[in-house]
Amino acid sequence: MTAPTRLSWTDVRDEIRLRILNRTFAPGDKLPRDNDLAGEFGCARTTVHRAMQDLSRNGLVERRRKGGTHVRSDPVTRATFDIPITRLEVEQRGSKYGYQLISRATATTPTSVMRRFGIPHPDRMLHVKALHLADDQPYILEDRWIDTDTTPEILNVDLTRDSANEWLVHNKPYSRVEVQFSAINADKETAEHMAVKTGDALLVIERTTWVESNPITTVLSITAPGYHVSARN
Repeated sequence: MTAPTRLSWTDVRDEIRLRILNRTFAPGDKLPRDNDLAGEFGCARTTVHRAMQDLSRNGLVERRRKGGTHVRSDPVTRATFDIPITRLEVEQRGSKYGYQLISRATATTPTSVMRRFGIPHPDRMLHVKALHLADDQPYILEDRWIDTDTTPEILNVDLTRDSANEWLVHNKPYSRVEVQFSAINADKETAEHMAVKTGDALLVIERTTWVESNPITTVLSITAPGYHVSARN
């Protein structure tokens, strides 16, 4: 009879990570003790401890001395990519942040969105357009689609008050993200929202996230002239 394969620390890490991503362990939840998880997984406590250390380094959990391990309130895959909160980005540059919801409606995904998500057929999703401002001037025009099958809670969010950007960063951890940069010439509608001339060149940041193979959101962030992109390791 073949003995059962003993789980490695990466196996344990990946299972706990999956439970966080599918919200078995929700933001703020206290996780079971390392000893209890070791018993569940049939591995040594040191294996669980190493898995938790890696999850902590990557920003998914927070380890507290005598306080246990908790899922972070804003769990993201920090080792891979940090999705910025636009409000904080504006405030950190010393400007006053503003936000305007332009439109919100359930609609059928166009071909461009199907291609970004990698889905073969049209689907009904939430389509949100919003404008972020810095010192009362246009900063980012956001054109976003949200899959309400993976993120049904968004339907109860007051998007006239809370931006989808900030809500998703705090409430919807992802397992995969793709980012692309491009430039467009502003059409009439975009030019009006961004207070530029029709035809002006604008930087576009396209971000798409999934949990496992399931779409969460895809957004085109059209930025104001002079917008800077920075990265640090």
